[in-house]
Amino acid sequence: MTTYKHALALNPYFGDSTATMGIFPPTGLEYIVASMKDLVGKVTLLDLRYQKAFQDPKALSQFIRAEIDLLCISVRWETRFEDICDFICQLPPEVTTVVGGYKATLEVEYLFERCPNIDMIVRGEGEEIIRDICNGLPCKDIRGLSYRENGKVVHNENRPLPELDGIPFPDRSLRTHDYYWFQYGVRFGRRTFDTVLTTRGCPFKCKFCTFSLNPLGQKRSYTERPVDSVIEELKTITADIVLFSDDNFFTNIKRSEEICDRIIASGIKKMFIVQARVDIARHPRVLDKAQQAGFKLFLFGVESPHDRILEQLQKGITQQQIRDAFAVLTKYDFHLHGYFIYGNIGESAEEMLYIPKFAKEIGLDTISFQKLRVEKFSPLKEVVESTPGYHFDRIGGPVYSDRYGRKELKEIRNRIRAAFYDSAQLWHIVRKARRIGLADGRDLAGVLPRLPVLLYRLATRKKQKRRHHIQSARRAAAVL
Repeated sequence: MTTYKHALALNPYFGDSTATMGIFPPTGLEYIVASMKDLVGKVTLLDLRYQKAFQDPKALSQFIRAEIDLLCISVRWETRFEDICDFICQLPPEVTTVVGGYKATLEVEYLFERCPNIDMIVRGEGEEIIRDICNGLPCKDIRGLSYRENGKVVHNENRPLPELDGIPFPDRSLRTHDYYWFQYGVRFGRRTFDTVLTTRGCPFKCKFCTFSLNPLGQKRSYTERPVDSVIEELKTITADIVLFSDDNFFTNIKRSEEICDRIIASGIKKMFIVQARVDIARHPRVLDKAQQAGFKLFLFGVESPHDRILEQLQKGITQQQIRDAFAVLTKYDFHLHGYFIYGNIGESAEEMLYIPKFAKEIGLDTISFQKLRVEKFSPLKEVVESTPGYHFDRIGGPVYSDRYGRKELKEIRNRIRAAFYDSAQLWHIVRKARRIGLADGRDLAGVLPRLPVLLYRLATRKKQKRRHHIQSARRAAAVL
């Protein structure tokens, strides 16, 4: 006999922003569903980005009261966090409600205070914890769980990280829709998107990065799924474009080559996106196979064009090594995207503004850039705190300095964007996307009519974002 008859797994994010209207499914929540589906009578997955009928909490509450006895909600992002809390508060308090996700793990105490209808919060990875809950184990015996008891909140000890090879991959038959590229509420193109996780953890120790830690500060050792399991999952995917969401797909180069070989041999026809380090350029044989297997878009953490800052961040590479790597990578039919960090400790405006020039010099097709941030368990926290003139407002927030505050860094950000994404670069992106098969005439024909809508939304987003921040600050102050 099952403890719960009908469980609802809910992705509560919706609205007109790139963070909430992303192109990929809520993979973390789908792993939770895969882990619990054999332990409950029925499980329903709702992604509110696509389920407009349930974006009204009253309509969703009616469904929950009629059907659901276990409600599982994923709270992952800082973006619209207060809005998500408001939404959760309006859902039925009589239904057992479990919340998990990265942001939930960071904000356990606040969520319990803010949302009185939350019964349990899963801290860290939840695949094993949700199975314990569904099996009816007493809350006190479930490691990694926080819960209410007699008017108080109890925090059990942390749970050891689960092995990746024992976690079932998502059941895509539970989805009610495909995933497309949406931005600011506008759909672009006809290609569908999906994700696959083949490894967890990263063996490198870049100072700014906490990818190798979970939100509890637990070290994620690098672990791999069996290649057979990866190929089996890929065969179930109908999407056109698949992201390998590993921190670095090429950590184990022999395994990566085997996956490419198996994709080719199995006749799997997809376009793949991967995150990688620039040292993959030292393996041209693997790059040849990756191109043959359908790998189209490479995401590289370049971080900085300056050796001093690369050393400061413990990136493990030099500017010359970056240049040498891209001299190889640009010979392939890959779209090359680079991530950069600006506002580093001791970095001048001139050094920050060299980013777009350097990116073009090495042949990057697109770039993104963000301010230096201090995460909860990042070694950078102590460095920033011990450096005169540098400070941050909150954990997870950006770093500012007496010389470069919000206004100055915003101006620098705008100048970086304008210098890189000029008309020549935009035409280069379009031409290359067509040449390597990332986009065809039908994709571009579908995008162009929507550009006026996108431009309008971009123009109004600044005002909406300012109003949202004011409202969020007022709600938080009311709670505190």
